[in-house]
Amino acid sequence: VQLVESGGGLVRPGGSLELSCRTSGFTLEYYAIAWFRQAPGKEREGIACISRDSKSIYYPDSVKGRFTAFKDNGKNTVYLQMNNLKPEDTAVYYCGVSNILRDGDLRYASNYYSWGQGTQVTVSS
Repeated sequence: VQLVESGGGLVRPGGSLELSCRTSGFTLEYYAIAWFRQAPGKEREGIACISRDSKSIYYPDSVKGRFTAFKDNGKNTVYLQMNNLKPEDTAVYYCGVSNILRDGDLRYASNYYSWGQGTQVTVSS
């Protein structure tokens, strides 16, 4: 199992970024997958958690309406479009894969068994 994030960088407040997570070693179609982020001194937070069938996507209130996640099974890749970025979005962003079935469990990092190396997103003027 391998997950490789890309697309991070430095962006001004109000700007946009699109992150990608390329997966290999498993069939993405059969797994839940999610974007989490972790800022210094804080816990890893689920910000876009997609169910196995893609019918359920969890977004916390802090990013709802600004972030959109999309799982492309054909390309074995999951994307995170981030708009109207704020300084508080600064963090390392990770993608993780899980075999959980309950939508209510999508948001918890402990349910994900494999992670990418992360990509840094910095929002600053």
